[in-house]
Formats: sequence, C-alpha cells, structure tokens
Amino acid sequence: MTSVERQVSVPVDAEAIPALRRRITAVLIASQILGGLGVATGIALATVLAKQVSGTESLSGLAPTATVSGTAVLSVPLAALMTARGRRPGLVLAYLIGASGAGVVVVAASIGSFPLLLLGMAGFGAASSANLQARFAAADLAEPGRRARAISNVVWATTIGAVLGPNIAAPAGRSVSGLGIPETAGPFLWAAGVFLVSALLVAVLLRPDPLLTARALAPVEERSAAARSLRAGLAAVAASPRAKLALLTVTVSHTAMVSIMSMTPVDLGHHGASIDLIGLVISGHIAGMYAFSPLMGRLSDRLGRLSGIGLAVGLLACAALLAGTAGDSHRQTAVGLFVLGLGWSSGMVSGSALLTDSVPQAARAAAQGLSDLTMNTAAGLGGAAAGLVVARASYGWLNLVAACLLVPLGGLALFTRGRRGRGR
Repeated sequence: MTSVERQVSVPVDAEAIPALRRRITAVLIASQILGGLGVATGIALATVLAKQVSGTESLSGLAPTATVSGTAVLSVPLAALMTARGRRPGLVLAYLIGASGAGVVVVAASIGSFPLLLLGMAGFGAASSANLQARFAAADLAEPGRRARAISNVVWATTIGAVLGPNIAAPAGRSVSGLGIPETAGPFLWAAGVFLVSALLVAVLLRPDPLLTARALAPVEERSAAARSLRAGLAAVAASPRAKLALLTVTVSHTAMVSIMSMTPVDLGHHGASIDLIGLVISGHIAGMYAFSPLMGRLSDRLGRLSGIGLAVGLLACAALLAGTAGDSHRQTAVGLFVLGLGWSSGMVSGSALLTDSVPQAARAAAQGLSDLTMNTAAGLGGAAAGLVVARASYGWLNLVAACLLVPLGGLALFTRGRRGRGR
C-alpha cells in the first residue's frame, strides 16, 4: 500500500468534518488572497515590461498571452498530480513554479532577453492555475447543496489581491531601483516572494488534504487508481450531459469575458478616454467578477445550477449589447464591463459547481483539470482573435461575435433542463 493509499484509507470522523471544512476554507481564502495579489501585481505592468524588453509595442501583447498559455498547459500535469497525490502537493508545486517564473522574468528584464521573458511569463501562469484550482479544493468537502457557495467564497477572496495588486505595482518597482533591476520588473520580484509565502502556507496548513479526505468518505468502489486517472476524468465528462454543459459554460463565459475585456482599453482610448478612466472601468469590471461571487453562489445553490447558467448567459448577452453599442459613451462602456464581470462570475461559479456535481468523486480532480485546460486555451485563442476582429472590423463586431458564442450555450442549457424535466 502506497503512502497516498494509506492517507485515503484513514477513517474520517464525520463529526469533525464541519470544523475541518471551515479551517480548509480559511486556508484556501488566505492563499487565494496572496496568490491573487502576486498575480495582479505582476500582470499590472506585464505589457509595459514586454514593450521595453522587445523594443516594439506590437510584441507587448505576447506577455499576457504567454501567461494564459502557461496556465492552460500546466493545468493538466497539475491535475494529474492532484489526482495522484492530493490538492496540497499540486497547489504547492503550482505556486513554486509561479515563483520561479517570476524570477525568470526579473532575470530576462535585467539582461534584455525577450524569449526568456516569455518563458518566465509562462511559468508565472502556474500561479493563476493554482488560484483556479483552489476553487475546486473548496468544494471537495462541501455539502452538495452548498458547493456553489463554497466555490464562490474562495473566488471572492481574489477581489482583495486583484484590487491591491495594481496599486502596489509602482511602489514595488521603485523598491528595486537600487538593485540594478528595471522598475517594471520589480513587481515580479515581489510576486515571487508572495508566491513562496502562499506555497508555505498551503504546505503547512492545508492538512489533512481535502481531496484525500473526500476520497476517504467516498464509496470503496470509487477509490481505485483506475477511477482516478485522467482518462477516467475525460470519460466521466463525456458520459454526462450535465458535465459537458458545465465544461461549455466555463469555457464560453471565460472566452467571452477575456475577448471583450482585453480590447476594451483600446476602444476607450480610441474614444478619448484617459488612462485613469480606463483604470476605473477595468476596476469596475474586476469588482463585478469577484466581489459578487458569494451572491452568485447562493443563487446557484438556491435556484439550481441551470438557473445560474441561464443568468450567466443573460448577463453576458446584456454586457455585449451595452459595450458593443456604447460608442463614445464611457459610462455605458463601464456599465457593460461591470455586467460582463457579473456574467463571468455566475458562469464560473455555477459551471464549476455543476461539473463537481456531475462526475464521480474519484474522477473530479481530472475533470476539473480538463475544465481549466479547455477554458484557458479557448480564452487564449479568443484574446488573440479579438485584436484581429477589432483591427479588421470594430469593437462592436467583437461584442457581436462574443454574443454569438452564447447561443449554443443557452440552447444546450435549455435542452438539458428539458431532459431533466422529462426525467422527473
């Protein structure tokens, strides 16, 4: 019997689960705050740093693209590690890779190597993968009727880091001016330190492992290694219409959000918006994404996952309409971006909860890794295509294309609801 098998087979006192659930949630929230802070601090000046190192503005967009690509590529191996060893080793490794990537970015900026910078940004994306996987760790021990709330509480914690990060980017840059490091690389040095603290926090306090504990509570037939493989996770999603709907929900919600959000600053600039105004619009968008996630979680638990997905489709469609027809109305654009954040929140929380509900316990970690791989790959492609759409057509056309992505999602949600009704 392996060490992991011994951990899974340890009896779990059911009476201790509520207290354990609260403690694990607290640790995940703390790590999410730190992880979100590190990611937001670094990303705030990523495109500026890329422009300085590459010497051209046309290549600056490759920095965030490399980060999203790193997040997507690392999702599967991290999911495999969590499937085999539990949440704690996977989250710790992700934060350590993120810290190493941030360190590589600092070195690349110091020596002026753009390829090395992109490599570091890809490693930096591992921290985002850790933040995404933390929402699933919160659901491991949650009661089925409260899974969406458990996920949303961890998602909400990202608000703190996302808001504070850009505001400390400038002081972080100035703090390294005497070390021979470019100021635009300073935030990445700080991010590396924050990720190391996050890794230490998870390694020391996320005990017992929530995924392994959940397995110990699962039926004996679901504890086999075969049931926990990545192939089993893929098969579980393919066999469940609701799991496929969940996967489509998080993918479409994330792709639509990234595509519209990434080009909004450009469109605002074309209509005379100042940098300060653009910052306020994006801040409002981030608030919509994270600050209201507990509300989305409660609605999803109370009204059902399909209702939450329907709400996401409606909000994202309204956002595309508002932003796409705003023209030079900065206020309407701001409202559109705020609603876009709300739609993303509803889709992410409801879709993640539905995915967890719809696959066997043993296959959940693998299915969740597949979910993050799919949504980040699609968002990366969507973000790259968004620039082409705006360059060849307009920002309004971009919003129309994003709205069209919602049509199959809404149709599948209605079809799934209809099948469920006929089943009853």
